[in-house]
Amino acid sequence: MKNVVAIVLGGGQGTRLFPLTSIRSKPAVPLAGKYRLIDIPISNCLNSGINKIYVLTQFLSVSLHSHIRRTYSFDQFNGGFVEILAAQQTMKRGTDWFEGTADAVRKTLDHIEEEGIDYVAILSGDQLYRLDFQEMLKTHIEGQADVTIAAKPVTSADATSLGVMRLDEHDNVVGFLEKPKTPEDLQLVKNNEQWMRARQLGGDDRDCMASMGIYIFNRETLFDVLTKTLYTDFGKEVFPAAIRARKVKMHLFDGYWEDIGTIRSFYEANLSLAGKTPPFEFSSPQGPIYSRARFLPPTKLGDCRIHDSLIADGCSIGDRCVIENSVIGLRTVIKSGTTIRNSVLMGADFFEHDLKPGTIPLGIGKDSLVEGAIVDKNCRIGDNVQIVGGDRLQDTDSGVGPLVVRDGIPVIAKDSILDNGWKIS
Repeated sequence: MKNVVAIVLGGGQGTRLFPLTSIRSKPAVPLAGKYRLIDIPISNCLNSGINKIYVLTQFLSVSLHSHIRRTYSFDQFNGGFVEILAAQQTMKRGTDWFEGTADAVRKTLDHIEEEGIDYVAILSGDQLYRLDFQEMLKTHIEGQADVTIAAKPVTSADATSLGVMRLDEHDNVVGFLEKPKTPEDLQLVKNNEQWMRARQLGGDDRDCMASMGIYIFNRETLFDVLTKTLYTDFGKEVFPAAIRARKVKMHLFDGYWEDIGTIRSFYEANLSLAGKTPPFEFSSPQGPIYSRARFLPPTKLGDCRIHDSLIADGCSIGDRCVIENSVIGLRTVIKSGTTIRNSVLMGADFFEHDLKPGTIPLGIGKDSLVEGAIVDKNCRIGDNVQIVGGDRLQDTDSGVGPLVVRDGIPVIAKDSILDNGWKIS
């Protein structure tokens, strides 16, 4: 895989993940207690033998830069790198910011012109999955394709929020429709039962093949498409145009894949990882997920009750605490008598030692309740606080003090302070 370079798209402003993206880019959003979203595509690359990786960023990229710098460094002999390419003004590529996924790659083409690169993998920075890119490259080469796209079988109901492909008998992509809404639209891109059974996909109600937004391009094809057009988006413009003029193959993927683009999908993905049968295992020996190495003490547990939860390193959980179906991030402090249920706590960036008198400590205070919520990093939540989510809560377009509600999920913004007795329920 020395002749492959990967480009991870850092995403736009991430408005649908607000307020988690109010102070960080989407790929830097914490995941599963100790990881960040960017760790997923980078780990997939490294496990597949791809060690030349560019990450394109534009919005609120300081924490992302810091994480990558501290996490991914290679010795000088293997030729590998994970390098940040931020939007910048240049004499050759213009002075504008990235205007879309394709435009972002176009404005960084100078960095992939090096000799020896034959293929370019285009990846998203906000998805949770495990995929062997060696197998995908094999599909690409054996199919003599110009472009190969990873696709996942989905139901007609799920297809309405995705880009759906129509395929011929040789798995060439011959049609594409973005977010089909009507039965007539779906009929245009559905694959017949014989095609599905031949690929061992029969017997269920998945009759559509959805784009995962993961591409492999021949280097020459990518340069040709981006330098001869003004297309700004891969999914909406480059890929549909390539179907008409190029040979585009489908690489079938039938494993777990989640696009974490909204507060609801982020919340549900995290809680699913804490369940008894998680759909995604971070501990796979064939495909481990890497992250920043931290030298933290073990988590300290009092006389508490915990089940179906992920507890990261460096936490302190007091007596009489109850934690159910939740994710507890690094350095989280939970005082005695508190209940955490169906919630995501992101923890803290530091341990607190010198607390000024009258200041609420980092973490969750005594006899509090956090249920159905997300609590971002470095929050100070007092005693007898109640944060309870649910459909009865009205969504808010922006922060009301420290709080944003999306899809009935209260999100406590980073560095917020909730005084003793504060309630939303």
